[in-house]
Amino acid sequence: MAATDSSFDVVSKTDPQEVKNAIDQAEREIETRFDFRNSMAEIKHEKDKLTLTADNEARLTALIDVIQSKFIKRGIDIKFLEYGKLEEATKGTVRQVVTIKNGLPMEAAKKIVKLIKDKGIKVNAQIQDEQVRVTSKSRDDLQAVIALLKGAEEIESPLQFTNFK
Repeated sequence: MAATDSSFDVVSKTDPQEVKNAIDQAEREIETRFDFRNSMAEIKHEKDKLTLTADNEARLTALIDVIQSKFIKRGIDIKFLEYGKLEEATKGTVRQVVTIKNGLPMEAAKKIVKLIKDKGIKVNAQIQDEQVRVTSKSRDDLQAVIALLKGAEEIESPLQFTNFK
């Protein structure tokens, strides 16, 4: 990268502290909500997994709604949540594992690079691990790429733009 080049990284990751805060808020709401009184509803959080347990499917759906609303309020895109299949658990309860996706999947990174190349904007896009680095001599071209990616519906992963230099 030459001294006059500018760059930024396209990434897809959550802020772990914000995730923890959203889950704490969801747990507090569940403790106080009338529709959860005298029922079993639990959220277990380990690294990038949430294990949700509830009395029945309807209660589990309500639990998911609470979690999603807390994620949205804390500015975390709910596209980060990947839902596993519903399972029967002990004592007649139901369980669902929710994975919090972090990192840009390779196919999404390839779509980003192809999208940029197809538009013909004079930038260089490289896939590096779980991110895409975009470099250019023109900051305006970089802004155009950001605008392009923000409007791209074919990319399912939530995107953030970091390390703007």
